[in-house]
Parts: sequence; C-alpha cells; structure tokens
Amino acid sequence: MNSTRIGDLLVHVWPAEAADAPVVVAAHGITANGLSWAQVARGLDRRVTLVAPDLRGRAGSRDAPGPYGIGRHADDLIALLDRLDTDRAVLTGHSMGAFVAAVAASRHPERVDGVVLVDGGVAFPAPAGTDLDAVLAAVLGPAMARLSMTFPDREAYRQFWQAHPAFAGAWSPAVEAYVEHDLIGDGPFRSSCVAEAVRTDGGEVIVDDETLTAVHTLRVPAVLLYAERGLMNEPQALYDPQRLAGLEIPAVLVPDTNHYSIVIGAEGAATVADHILRAAAVPL
Repeated sequence: MNSTRIGDLLVHVWPAEAADAPVVVAAHGITANGLSWAQVARGLDRRVTLVAPDLRGRAGSRDAPGPYGIGRHADDLIALLDRLDTDRAVLTGHSMGAFVAAVAASRHPERVDGVVLVDGGVAFPAPAGTDLDAVLAAVLGPAMARLSMTFPDREAYRQFWQAHPAFAGAWSPAVEAYVEHDLIGDGPFRSSCVAEAVRTDGGEVIVDDETLTAVHTLRVPAVLLYAERGLMNEPQALYDPQRLAGLEIPAVLVPDTNHYSIVIGAEGAATVADHILRAAAVPL
C-alpha cells in the first residue's frame, strides 16, 4: 500500500499485481478514513487496484477546502478516476460512503462498471423539523462523541476504540493503523474529523433528496451488503428484510457482522472483497 496526495485528497492505493487490472474506488464512513479498507484490500489479494481516499474533512484530507456534502465527495471520486487516467471503475462505499458511491454512480453511469454498497446507501427519510445534531449523536454514539474529546497519548485513543462494543472482536494491526491515522496533534491528541464536514454530510444523508434517492436511480449493476447487527453491536441492525422490502437491487445479509466489522473484521471484509471482485468481473 502507498499513500499519495492526488489533488486535494490523500489517497491510499493497494496496487494490483497486473498493470491492466480493474480499478476499484472506495469511500469510507462519516468519521472514518481510507485505511478502513485495509482488511478488504487483503481479501482482494492484488487482483484489482483499490483506491481509497481520505474524504474531505478527514485524516490526511482534513485541510481540503469545502464545501462538503455527499455530492462533493461523489464528484471527488470521479475526479480521482480522471487523475488516474481511468475510464471506468467499480465503486464501493461503507456507511456514509455507500451514499457517496451511489450518488457518483447515479450521476456518472458511463464511468462505473458496478457498485457495492456496504451497510449504507439506503436511507430512511427523517420527519420535517428533525434535530440533525441529536440524530447524529444518537446514531453514531462514541464515534460522534470523540470529535469533541482529547486524548493524552495514542494508547488512550487505542483503548477508547478497543472498548467500543463493535470493535472488541475485530481488533488487528490494520484496525490499529486505521484508528491512529485519525489522530492529530502531538499530545494531547484529537480526532482529525472536521465537525462541519461531519454535520454537513450527516445532514444530507438524512434530508437531501439526491442522496436519499440515488440508490433508486442506479443504471449500473449494484448490490447492498448489510450487517447482521448494528453500530454498537446491538441486535437491531441498520437494515433487515422488512426495511429493505421493495429495494430494486439485491440485498445480501453478511452473517455475524456488525456495522463496523463488516469491513474491518476478517470474515466480513472477505465477503465484501468477494462481491467487489464479482462486480469487477474478476474470477474468484
């Protein structure tokens, strides 16, 4: 893996063994960063080139200028293809990143071979007058709370995440590198996430018409992979067959995963990798 600045963004690239292999561009979750895809990259086993940017307002792209928003991130994915001189790619995204991938594919189907949505991309519109900050705090829990916290050292930050119910069974060196990539400062440390970016992006996932409808307007092959459990490893997941009734694209349950372990856990990431390879027409 190598990390390089492409335009405004820091981009992590896991190159394929073959120079002419398909390209996959991956968008991370709302308070995450591109290194969240490391375990998926391992499952891809260099059969495709995986390109995973830190989105605007996060980690190595924290200083990238606004405006933020799902559409801006979607445009950034397509701009990456241009800068990489790549005509077409598979797009994938986790959580908020799934909405980014869906919007990019909806806007630019001629650039997309397929879409793999991972525990995100299908929305449940909020009632008018909803307090967006309250919703984000309630849904994201510790992930949102940490944005206003400081940590005396890196070990304290690692312990914070190791105590998260959804991370407890999925810790690995790759996960450690991913969470540490979020840190800024030289003691005390804090999250790199720009609060305005998180609030803008989160608000669009809740109320923006294009973001809410993108999955229903896709004109390329797509699949939703959804976790069995929720963001805090609770039994109620984001999605279930009842909530997904009427969805136009296939929805596949990934057993024994939660919202995070579906990409950072070995078994969940392997399933995601398999579906990405299918979307890229690479033999398994």
